[in-house]
Amino acid sequence: MGTCWTSRRKDPSCCCVGNIVKRPRYGIAGSVNVTGDEVKKLDVLSNSLVINMLQSSYSTCVLVSEENKEAIITAKERRGKYVVCFDPLDGSSNIDCLASIGTIFAIYRKTTEDEPSEKDALQPGRNIVAAGYALYGSATLVALSTGQGVDLFMLDPALGEFVLVDKDVKIKKKGKIYSLNEGYAKYFDAATTEYVQKKKFPEDGSAPYGARYVGSMVADVHRTLVYGGIFMYPANQKSPKGKLRLLYECNPVAYIIEQAGGLATTGTEPVLDVKPEGIHQRVPLILGSPDDVQEYLTCVQKTQAGR
Repeated sequence: MGTCWTSRRKDPSCCCVGNIVKRPRYGIAGSVNVTGDEVKKLDVLSNSLVINMLQSSYSTCVLVSEENKEAIITAKERRGKYVVCFDPLDGSSNIDCLASIGTIFAIYRKTTEDEPSEKDALQPGRNIVAAGYALYGSATLVALSTGQGVDLFMLDPALGEFVLVDKDVKIKKKGKIYSLNEGYAKYFDAATTEYVQKKKFPEDGSAPYGARYVGSMVADVHRTLVYGGIFMYPANQKSPKGKLRLLYECNPVAYIIEQAGGLATTGTEPVLDVKPEGIHQRVPLILGSPDDVQEYLTCVQKTQAGR
């Protein structure tokens, strides 16, 4: 145990070398959540904050979070009519390298008169009444849709308010960027391999697409929304059912992209048409500019026809 030079006292959490204070990396909480991801301190904090804020709004009855194995039922005296599914801190593997992270959410109406339960959250994305994400990057931004297009709000620190900066955002019909983790190329199916090859070596002699991948889905999806192109997290040999979670990752961003004029698919059907079977269900996700996604689907149909 060292003596911290900044306070001249014993500090069990740090040790000093010269004038450098070495502390443990601040993101790790040392536990694993229900979906097998390492939980960070900021995950724990953000999850508690989101749950407390939602329940204190007196408008929710069922909450589904990435960090909780079971659905959270709001106390009767605080209940409202909405079901909220959320990922409190998407991209948490990037916390310690200070890359962009975010929060994702989708809001549904409770459709039954029964006592609130997990079943109330098992609705297809077509039933969403509002969805969006917050992105914590070079600025703090919220993308929000209530079914009438997508609006972007930026936090103004001087005002302490979110200011509308872009109204009725539309994604480009075709982009110049593809985004996926090519480290899994060994496990790609034939359609994904063919599509990526076409982006790198266009058959018509046009310029190849640029490759961009942050590893925080919110950041990758937002870039795709703003610049156009395609974001892909398809099924592969290691994750045959996909990796991303339907209720609180795929559905909200699919809703945003569709509201902006883009497409979001699992490769076999629109993401928003998938009927959930469990609150932590995983599905493949491919979304972005309509022409780019359609080209991917053409590759899928071609490989399926050739079997």
